[in-house]
Amino acid sequence: MYDFTYHRPATIDAAAALVAAHDDFKVLAGGMSLIPTLKLRLARLSGVVDLRGVDTLKGIRREGDNIVIGAMTTHATVAGSNGIAKTIPALTILAGGIGDPLVRNCGTIGGSIANADPAADYPAAVVGLDAEIRTNRRKIAGAEFFRGLFETGLQPGEIIVAVSFPIPEVAAYAKLRQPASRFALVGVLVAKSAAGVRVAVTGAGPAVFRWKDAEAALERSFDAPALDGIEMSADGLNSDIHASAEYRAHCVRIMAKRAVIAAR
Repeated sequence: MYDFTYHRPATIDAAAALVAAHDDFKVLAGGMSLIPTLKLRLARLSGVVDLRGVDTLKGIRREGDNIVIGAMTTHATVAGSNGIAKTIPALTILAGGIGDPLVRNCGTIGGSIANADPAADYPAAVVGLDAEIRTNRRKIAGAEFFRGLFETGLQPGEIIVAVSFPIPEVAAYAKLRQPASRFALVGVLVAKSAAGVRVAVTGAGPAVFRWKDAEAALERSFDAPALDGIEMSADGLNSDIHASAEYRAHCVRIMAKRAVIAAR
């Protein structure tokens, strides 16, 4: 690990000012991705801005027909929330399946989303539930937030402060996990609301994406057999030591069917 200065501001404005003033400062949320990167000397920063002292970034609340989760809320807190379990149980199941107890008690929803790991679970929830990303500057539609491999729509100096999830009629998440890391080899979130059906896929491609063919089939009949005969193309999907693109393509339909069954 290279030397760097450590900052722990008490407000989001102070944190944003630090990041905006230094091109090579990074925000530290849960640290589950940044700290290992620094320890392995895969990145060199002159400063780290720790958000753990910003209390306004923590917590869960209901705003009308939405559940709003502060960016520094841990996965364990989401997984254990009775309020979320009653309104969007798919989120508690998703959060409870992230990593191991250490990761769930340190990792945060804002950190996960900002990192945009292609195998992370939360991007499927953001896109599948049509969430809204709130930053210190603006609001970003979840469908427009993820741009590619580890790439988001965040601008320099912009920090996520909360994520707002509309409460669906039904929703469920199913994933095939990598046994060691528990990242998603394929994860699928299916949600049905007044606006229609959304099927979001994580782990299979360079970034989360919607499976439009499955959405159209489930609009006609929200039942697992509706997905029979619909194939996902392997073109552009991830292929690595854990799973080939063809295997991931096959698993997308399997996980989608499981999610639909769990949602009914």
